[in-house]
This record gives sequence, C-alpha cells and structure tokens, in this order.
Amino acid sequence: MDALTIIALIVSSSLFAATPLIFTALGGVFSEKSGVVNIGLEGLMIIGAFTAIVFNLTFADTFGSATPWVALLAAMLAGGLLSLLHGLASITFRADQVVSGVAINFLALGLSLFLVKLLYDKGQTDMIKMNFIKKDIPFLSDIPIIGDIFFGDIARPTILAFAIAIISWFVLYKTPFGLRLRSVGEHPMAADTMGVNVAKTRYIAVFISGLLGGLGGAVYAQSISLDFSHATITGQGFMALAAMIFGKWHPLGAMGAAIFFGFAQSLSIVSSNIPFLQDVPDVYLLIAPYVLTILALAGFIGRADAPKASGTPYVKGSR
Repeated sequence: MDALTIIALIVSSSLFAATPLIFTALGGVFSEKSGVVNIGLEGLMIIGAFTAIVFNLTFADTFGSATPWVALLAAMLAGGLLSLLHGLASITFRADQVVSGVAINFLALGLSLFLVKLLYDKGQTDMIKMNFIKKDIPFLSDIPIIGDIFFGDIARPTILAFAIAIISWFVLYKTPFGLRLRSVGEHPMAADTMGVNVAKTRYIAVFISGLLGGLGGAVYAQSISLDFSHATITGQGFMALAAMIFGKWHPLGAMGAAIFFGFAQSLSIVSSNIPFLQDVPDVYLLIAPYVLTILALAGFIGRADAPKASGTPYVKGSR
C-alpha cells in the first residue's frame, strides 16, 4: 500500500469516527455558551442512538433508502425533548447543573435498555440494514491527489457535520440571536437589563444542544455500531465534551478537536494497514483516544476560559 493510499485511509477513517463527536460537541457549545453546563451529552447521544436504531428497524420498509435520514430527525426530537428535562432542572428549578447532567446520563441509559428489553426481549436490538455508507464526493474526488485524500470515501453525514459547524459559527457570532445567547452566558444580569429573556434564551440553547446530541448518537449508531445495546455509546459523549473544551467553546475549534479525537479513535481500525502500527498491541490503540483526551485537556484547559456565567443559575434581580 503506497503512502497516498495510507494517508487517504487515515483521513477517511478519522472523519468517519469524528462525525458523531462534531455534532455532539457543537451541541455542548450552544448549551455552555448560554451559561448551562451540559454533562448530559453522553445521555443525549444514547437516547439518539436508541431512537434512530428502533426507528430504522421499524420503518425500513416504509421509507426505503431514506430511512437513516428520517431516523436522524426522530433521534433529534428525542434528544431535544430529553434535554428539556435538563433545562427544567437547571434553569427553572436552579438545580446543580452537573448533577442534573449526570442524572440525564443515567436516565437515558436505563430507559433505553428497559425499552430494548421490552421491545426485543433481549439485551440488544437487531442489526439495521439501512445505514450510512462511505462514497466519493462527485467532481471533488476527481481532483488529483487532494481529491483522493479529502473527498474520496466520505460518508454523507460528515459533509452535514462540517456544514452545521460553519452554520453554528455564523449563528453564534454573526446574528443578533447569537449575541443574545452569548450575553446570557457571560453576564445574564446585564442581558436581562437590556431586555433579553435569560430563561427563554437558555432553554433554546439547551434544546439545540439536545437536537445536536441526539443527532450525534444517531449518526454513530447508524454508521458505526449498526445496532443498539448497553455498549453502543461508551464515552463518546464525554469525548465530545472534551472536544468542546479543547476547542475553547468555539464551534470551529470544537470541530477541529473532534477530528483530532476521531483520528485517535480510528487508529485501532486502520492500524493493520499502516506498516509502523501493525506491531503495536491492539489494547494500546484502543485506549489511545482516552489517553489523548486526558493529555489534551491537561495541556490546554488552563488556557481555555469558559463563559463566565457557565454553571451559575440566574436569579432575576440578584447581584
């Protein structure tokens, strides 16, 4: 296998593994930019993965080849609704946001496994037949060298992830809504004084976080695991949370960090085709994403500043 083929394989696999992390990390950016810490990204991915797989299995004959895409919408709705529970606890009832997020994680896992057992009478669902596959991007993949590396063998959700990252950046930094959202995350009292509805803005941000978290879980389940069980989502939500922090709470930064973690995840998959990784024990490659996550946060967390009001409930009229 020549060097160009190896590079193309690494890039394709890295983007494939990074796509669910990009969606979920962007969801975390919206929530935390508004001042609401969302530790529940893992739970949002779990409920999104469960919903997408069950929807895919149930309606595959109805929607045909469009089934995976329609399942994404169902998963986004499920993630959005679950995130509103986090919003209710942390915004309306001013509960500890970390505790609320952890509760969302446990609720999503317990509820989804209970429903799997109820629906399929076993610990996991059946395998889906309608899933996302990798394809070359027309025209762009024909570009010499660059086309093979960056536009060949790419899953369609990956293109959507890049598009949403750019849209997220534009919404947060170039629109009045984005300005209001960031203001309630930095100084909610000042925003309230200027007529911004702090609670409403935070609810919207948390709901967007749920939509994108559910989308991330659905993409992972329909492109990588292809079924749902207790082990479908195992730490990807926390990795997305780390990507958000590593990316300094910026949409494009979070996307770049997610690609970095996706590269780490892909090493165990492509190692057999890479000469200098063939002799590395699989266990080291499997733990690499988590080790790199810790090292990245340990090295960069000190230079990354979260929104000033992040994690602090807002009480109207308080100083």
